[in-house]
Amino acid sequence: MTLTATSFDWVRQVVHRESAIVLAPGKEYLVEARLLPIARQMGLADVGQLVDNVRTRPSPENTRRIVEALTTNETSWFRDGDPFTALTTTVLPALLAARGAGERLQIWSAACSSGQEAYTIAMLLEDAMPNAAGRVSITATDLSREMVERTRAGRFSQLEVNRGLPASMLVRHFTRAGSEWEVNASLRRMVTATECNLAAPLPRMGPFDVVYLRNVLIYFDLPTKQAILRRVRSLMRPDGWLFLGAAETTLGVDDSWERVVLGRSSAYRPLKGA
Repeated sequence: MTLTATSFDWVRQVVHRESAIVLAPGKEYLVEARLLPIARQMGLADVGQLVDNVRTRPSPENTRRIVEALTTNETSWFRDGDPFTALTTTVLPALLAARGAGERLQIWSAACSSGQEAYTIAMLLEDAMPNAAGRVSITATDLSREMVERTRAGRFSQLEVNRGLPASMLVRHFTRAGSEWEVNASLRRMVTATECNLAAPLPRMGPFDVVYLRNVLIYFDLPTKQAILRRVRSLMRPDGWLFLGAAETTLGVDDSWERVVLGRSSAYRPLKGA
């Protein structure tokens, strides 16, 4: 391993400063594996040289590449299943009953990675309601510029569509594009992808009826989790719904949310007056 303790500490500080993600001691091999391709692309022998290069000749672009390489882009279609079942069986009917006939529903897929979550939501809504593309807006955001561009492209490899996407939905909502699969135009009209750093002041968006902020908070320390939940709540409607990952909760983090059990899943709603 070429990464010294000093270099690892520098990477930890940069990643935390730029994204608030915490790289705990013991993640040295992860840093090596994620940054070695960048070092090779820059014509450098190893990660140690990469760190020395960026430290001595600071570059916003190279700093961004390091931070993005160390974010986790694990995703799949219908990941964990139950939060999507809850959307169509409970949340969507409640929202349609509460909103006017011409009122758009706004949904946020935060930390969307390469877009599978956002397009999962789009497929479900297209199947569940007429004229979904004219009634629903899905905002997909991620820290990584590369992931945002992939979401905008809406193209996925055979390996990617094999991860959780039912064959019936693949046939109904995708078209073949060479060796890849491309989401249909109606889904693309629903989804807008943009860069967003959850740990920084958020852009003007929403107000959102539903937010999927799943498997994200686990990477942050407590003050950052609290700040993110406050920012998210400020962009939600008072009767909105927040979905977190199975290992995440607002309990003991931010008391201004109410947990609601939805079948085998759960969601969180802003407490009135909080």
